Amino acid sequence: MMQGFARLLINLLKKKELLSRDDLELPWRPLYDMVERILYSKTEHLGLNWFPNSVENVLKTLVKSCRPYFPADATAEMLEEWRPLMCPFDVTMQKAITYFEIFLPTSLPPELHHKGFKLWFDELIGLWVSVQNLPQWEGQLVNLFARLATDNIGYIDWDPYVPKIFTRILRSLNLPVGSSQVLVPRFLTNAYDIGHAVIWITAMMGGPSKLVQKHLAGLFNSITSFYHPSNNGRWLNKLMKLLQRLPNSVVRRLHRERYKKPSWLTPVPDSHKLTDQDVTDFVRCIIQPVLLAMFSKTGSLEAAQALQNLALMRPELVIPPVLERTYPALETLTEPHQLTATLSCVIGVARSLVSGGKWFPEGPTHMLPLLMRALPGVDPNDFSKCMITFQFIATFSTLVPLVDCSSVLQERSDLTEVERELCSATAEFEDFVLQFMDRCFGLIESSTLEQTREETETEKMTHLESLVELGLSSTFSTILTQCSKEIFMVALQKVFNFSISHIFETRVAGRMVADMCRAAVKCCPEESLKLFVPHCCSVITQLTMNDDVLNEEELDKELLWNLQLLSEITRVDGKKLLLYREQLVKILQRTLHLTCKQGYTLSCNLLHHLLRSTTLIYPTEYCSVPGGFDKPPSEYFPIKDWGKPGDLWNLGIQWHVPSSEEVAFAFYLLDSFLQPELIKLQHCGDGELEMSRDDILQSLTIVHNCLIGSGNLLPPLKGEPVTNLVPSMVSLEETKLYTGLEYDLSRENHREAIARVIRKLLNHILNNSEDDTKSLFLIIKVIGDLLQFQGSHKHEFDSRWKSFNLVKKSMENRLHGKKQHIRALLIDRVMLQHELRTLTVEGCEYKRIHQDMIRDLLRLSTSSYSQVRNKAQQTFFAALGAYNFCCRDIIPLVLEFLRPDRQDVTQQQFKGALYCLLGNHSGVCLANLHDWDCIVQTWPAIVSSGLSKAMSLEKPSIVRLFDDLAEKIHRQYETIGLDFSIPKSCVEIAELLQQSKNPSSNQIMLSSEEIKEGLKRQQEKNADALRNYENLVNTLLDGVEQRNLDDNYMAISAVAGILKQLKRTHKKLTINPYEMGGYSKPTQILAGDRPDNHWLHYDSKSIPRTKKEWESSCFVEKTHWGYYTWPQNMVVYAGVEEQPKLGRSREDLTEAEQIIFDHFSDPKFVEQLITFLSLEDRKGKDKFNPRRFCLFKGIFRNFDDAFLPILKPHLERLVADSHESTQRCVAEIIAGLIRGSKHWTFEKVEKLWELLCPLLRTALSNITVETYNDWGTCIATSCESRDPRKLHWLFELLLESPLSGEGGSFVDACRLYVLQGGLAQQEWRVPELLHRLLKYLEPKLTQVYKNVRERIGSVLTYIFMIDVSLPNTAPTASPRVPEFTARILDKLKPLMDVDEEIQNHVMEENGIGEEDERTQGIKLLKTILKWLMASAGRSFSTAVTEQLQLLPLFFKIAPVENDNSYDELKRDAKLCLSLMSQGLLYPHQVPLVLQVLKQTARSSSWHARYTVLTYLQTMVFYNLFIFLNNEDAVKDIRWLVISLLEDEQLEVREMAATTLSGLLQCNFLTMDSPMQIHFEQLCKTKLPKKRKRDPGFVGDTIPSAELVKRHAGVLGLGACVLSSPYDVPTWMPQLLMNLSAHLNDPQPIEMTVKKTLSNFRRTHHDNWQEHKQQFTDDQLLVLTDLLVSPCYYA
Repeated sequence: MMQGFARLLINLLKKKELLSRDDLELPWRPLYDMVERILYSKTEHLGLNWFPNSVENVLKTLVKSCRPYFPADATAEMLEEWRPLMCPFDVTMQKAITYFEIFLPTSLPPELHHKGFKLWFDELIGLWVSVQNLPQWEGQLVNLFARLATDNIGYIDWDPYVPKIFTRILRSLNLPVGSSQVLVPRFLTNAYDIGHAVIWITAMMGGPSKLVQKHLAGLFNSITSFYHPSNNGRWLNKLMKLLQRLPNSVVRRLHRERYKKPSWLTPVPDSHKLTDQDVTDFVRCIIQPVLLAMFSKTGSLEAAQALQNLALMRPELVIPPVLERTYPALETLTEPHQLTATLSCVIGVARSLVSGGKWFPEGPTHMLPLLMRALPGVDPNDFSKCMITFQFIATFSTLVPLVDCSSVLQERSDLTEVERELCSATAEFEDFVLQFMDRCFGLIESSTLEQTREETETEKMTHLESLVELGLSSTFSTILTQCSKEIFMVALQKVFNFSISHIFETRVAGRMVADMCRAAVKCCPEESLKLFVPHCCSVITQLTMNDDVLNEEELDKELLWNLQLLSEITRVDGKKLLLYREQLVKILQRTLHLTCKQGYTLSCNLLHHLLRSTTLIYPTEYCSVPGGFDKPPSEYFPIKDWGKPGDLWNLGIQWHVPSSEEVAFAFYLLDSFLQPELIKLQHCGDGELEMSRDDILQSLTIVHNCLIGSGNLLPPLKGEPVTNLVPSMVSLEETKLYTGLEYDLSRENHREAIARVIRKLLNHILNNSEDDTKSLFLIIKVIGDLLQFQGSHKHEFDSRWKSFNLVKKSMENRLHGKKQHIRALLIDRVMLQHELRTLTVEGCEYKRIHQDMIRDLLRLSTSSYSQVRNKAQQTFFAALGAYNFCCRDIIPLVLEFLRPDRQDVTQQQFKGALYCLLGNHSGVCLANLHDWDCIVQTWPAIVSSGLSKAMSLEKPSIVRLFDDLAEKIHRQYETIGLDFSIPKSCVEIAELLQQSKNPSSNQIMLSSEEIKEGLKRQQEKNADALRNYENLVNTLLDGVEQRNLDDNYMAISAVAGILKQLKRTHKKLTINPYEMGGYSKPTQILAGDRPDNHWLHYDSKSIPRTKKEWESSCFVEKTHWGYYTWPQNMVVYAGVEEQPKLGRSREDLTEAEQIIFDHFSDPKFVEQLITFLSLEDRKGKDKFNPRRFCLFKGIFRNFDDAFLPILKPHLERLVADSHESTQRCVAEIIAGLIRGSKHWTFEKVEKLWELLCPLLRTALSNITVETYNDWGTCIATSCESRDPRKLHWLFELLLESPLSGEGGSFVDACRLYVLQGGLAQQEWRVPELLHRLLKYLEPKLTQVYKNVRERIGSVLTYIFMIDVSLPNTAPTASPRVPEFTARILDKLKPLMDVDEEIQNHVMEENGIGEEDERTQGIKLLKTILKWLMASAGRSFSTAVTEQLQLLPLFFKIAPVENDNSYDELKRDAKLCLSLMSQGLLYPHQVPLVLQVLKQTARSSSWHARYTVLTYLQTMVFYNLFIFLNNEDAVKDIRWLVISLLEDEQLEVREMAATTLSGLLQCNFLTMDSPMQIHFEQLCKTKLPKKRKRDPGFVGDTIPSAELVKRHAGVLGLGACVLSSPYDVPTWMPQLLMNLSAHLNDPQPIEMTVKKTLSNFRRTHHDNWQEHKQQFTDDQLLVLTDLLVSPCYYA
């Protein structure tokens, strides 16, 4: 019910322009309460209620629709409500941000902004800017900002944030950089939703500063090369989405600013509207990547959509480059992919091209050349090319009237240059149409059956052929619709001659030709019928003169072809057919009873089409201009109508509405052909007449065709309704939709006649010859059509609806909006609307005759033949959905088959019945109807059916069916309310609605008695439902006991749920948190450790150790309270005296509690339970089970320590047993104990810990590989949402000495893991414990064991997690990174000072005696690396300044090559560098990083200098706009790279060149003349003369300084060449010439030149024809010489 009303309200509020804030104000709290209750349900996980899957989206959409109408003060109230949840270490942060994203209103008018976003904007954007490591909620903040920006364009200054915004969007694309990059997994999962990022960018564009456009251009410059078709990866989809969404979003904004009707929503101020210049700049910056994406591996769809939107804005910038790529693609034969891609893009821009307009007047002149060149694409050998060509031709011909206007040139002199050109071009139209037809005839001749198949294969059309048929017929029909009369007559004659001069087989080629003829006849019925009908009729009459023909099994091909042709051309305007009725009836009489199946089927088609054409309502033409083109050129100038949209208000549709003459003809046909068949079948059903199976099939075929031909004329079935299905005070009659026809009730209703006969026949066949499946198939079809067919079939409608939407999308104009579609589309939409009315069948009254037919269907659904069952079930499900309450009537009949006591049910019937319960994916599912009356019957039946004789577990199909049923009930079942009580307020509102004058309700007012009676019935219904529910539970439990399935799993969650419901409420008090701490309320927001929340911290000096201290303490259980702000109403639990009584005796308990009490006091039961719980379920797969934990938590919460004495020996036994499953069981119980003791008194708690401490000590010393996870979960679960001061025993125990070394390194690591679990749950409230732990760990950081090191690294991450640099956050009282780092650096001094390579020579064993400082340092470093790697993925902000001091050390260690044989230290250093380089930097950190890099670049180790470069590549790309925003930084980086080009080490020089070319390629640096001159100077460095050497003299290996310089110049030039891999800028040819001069220099220069040239050749080879143009002839000679010269192969 809630969902129903929510959807209704959403629909009412959908068009927000229509209701302003003055008309309507909606409260936000009821919505919030509902969302909280349902999406954050406290009971759903226990299975106490199930919500449907769709509920989340419905609720979010509902809030979205109500948002604009929240009152002005709502924002402030929401912030007060949700700010206290904003504790970044807690899951509540996610919840708070989700609520902000859904609820905060952003569309307030400007005068209310101080009550709207200004209250939170600085706070949240500050939070967003300072978070570095992409937590889950960051993306939701982006969604909120995007919405804010769109609703308030021009009222917010985004400029200060633009570099940061673009940097983060670029990072969110997750593009690969450098060779060995390690991706942080959360960067992939939590990346921004591209859709929202695009909306944000679009909303910030425009305005005076143009900053966004500059950054957008930078963004596309830096990622363009990723769009090149040779690149592929998982990131590609995101890039494509960006391209597709951005132009779409800009067009929507332009529409809003320029074309949309103004409404109450805030308009965009003029200063910030997009100017024409803005639009041009935008199109310029995005067009390059779009043109590359046309040929992408993922297909050209996104590019085509982008081009469609771009062409609406700036056709002159978009269409020419697309055409430049299209013309060559049309010429080439070798690259079909190129052709399909370009054509689909031209289809996207077709409308902009044809309309021309002020920006691109010469557009239309391209149309004819394109059409003519596309003709060769109609190619029988290449299917996809053929289809895209059809689409291309159809698109253009829908937009343009194909009329020859060349005569206008003589008559008019006022034409523009373009118009004159077009007029003379239109003379080619006729030529084009005829050539197109020739191409199609060629296609048809090459696809006849004889040519494409062997004899043996099937004779049906293949899927591809049917697609081609569709493409061909729709394209041809479009062309003829758009032709002038003259061209049409020529085409008609041509098609007629082709069709009568050949004889086609009827399966493939025949269908295509018949389609073409039908298209021709449809366009001009009179002229065409004159040609075709007499011809076909005479041929058929001639060939059937002789009576022998009637009995032949194989008919003459010519006869079949003419029948097929005739049946297709009768699908035209019915009025035009009446002239030929005598001839047509004669043909029917001759051919309906042919023996040959193919023959009579074609004849039935003719009958079907005749009936349809005369009885249906449909448009008769789809021309792009109402009234057609048959006017003299002096009155009508067609060129003005190129690309013109249809006029919605004067569509001028020509409808075909059946005239009385046509209806009479239809009934005449039914009387002549249907009646005799029915009489025959009637006799056959009575057993009076023997008919062969073929005869029955033939008669049924005729009946079926008559039914689907005249379904529109025949009124629905009549009869008395089935009563007493459901009691109601409201009339349940059906509402009839008027579909344009009055039924003629004076005639006999053939539908009822057919129904009678078919039921009789069905009964006869099922009893006598059940294996006649062909007839049964047809009968099922007939029954389905009798029940529901009113003139069109659902599946046909669906596919037409789908294709209509596709065409609409590809041709719409989003810029001007207002439904500016072409006329044919608008007519199609009207027709679809009409069909939709004839298809509505839901909510019909359920009558006896329906009941009979549905029962027949059920009988067929449980037949012995699986195909019959399958077809019948589909029809059965469709029928169930149509009639009110018929399911209640049918369910008992289905369940009959499942009764365990029936002996006569076959397996097939059993399966059929189960399938009937299961339902299909879209229809009704009988197994979980929303109705207690039904469920009470079905569920127990399904459970007990397992005992049926027909049930066999050997048959996998039956087992699978049960699984599907269980899964469907589980997935789809939603809790059905037991108690529908309608609140008083609702009844009052309903009464007011009844009295309202506007809109006035025409119903009679209800009296108060009726209302009372209604409420009384409602209560009775509730009581019924409750009874039903109890019965159901009892029956199901009986079923479970009968089959003694040991269903303990179910039992556990059931008991846990029952315990949750038995929970007693605990009293709460409101406190003032500021008084507790003794401080006043702060004026502005300050998060973190403040004086007023200090009292929440754990402080070992003031732990409650006595009863008095315990009872005077104020415990706050939830961890997030007080971190950010205190809630308005801070609630804590009241003191012990006021809480429910503990230690109750059995007499104090309720009945339900006593049952549980008795069981758990019974030692035998407890022993069995514990034994069961410590069994293994699936070895190695079991985990800590939260449901069992809930069970024990509930027991100890509701009965406090009553059962401890019984459990104690069990616990002690289990702890000592180190088996995996026993340890897990004891962990579950202990976690339940600790959490369940929340409200125990001090004495009880103290006793409990006396018992638990020794147990935990034993457990932790027995911990194993299999169980350490469970103990971690146990302790973490115990500490979750508990005040740390209550658990001080546990924390002190865990901190005793985690790394004692007893039990080896593994136990140490596990103890740390368990401790970490407990402390992490406590977040910021235990600074003292964290300090103690850190102090304990610091001396132990030099651990040698790898597993302990990794664990310490992870623990350190949690220790420092609380030290965040978020805005308005006080410095933390927990440990801080800077102080720790300072101490570490001190110990690493010995490593910093040495210059040689650091080798890892520490073996994994604790040597006796003192090690030297270096060894200690290396051990420490290994642990620190683990810490940095662990925190990269987890913490919120990276402590950049501190990590920077460690960087030089890592640079020194990290290896250069990718080699896995390195030791751990080197691998970790490399990984750590990779992660650090991807980190997000704040602008003020940039100079610090560069400082370190420059210093390292002077290091004596070449490894360090090399690694600086790889680090730099990733860092710059991942912080691109932050660097670009800082000019000094750009200069520094440029200097750094260029100076490293002259490094003495060859590897460093080559890496510097790679880095340089990368920076040039992403447009971080530009290739300017100073740089070029610098490199050219270096190249000219003279090399020293080679000295003659003594034979015994060894050559010096160190290269001379001159050689290095010269090599640096060559490398620099090479980097410039390689920085544009996909195009040839103007400076490139000269550089290549300069490079080629150095081919004969000494090594390594020669090698570099060769590499550069071969790379240039590889990347430019694809489009060499295009690139060649940039070189002069002389340069080309030299180049060709170089690339293919002997030196290239040397």
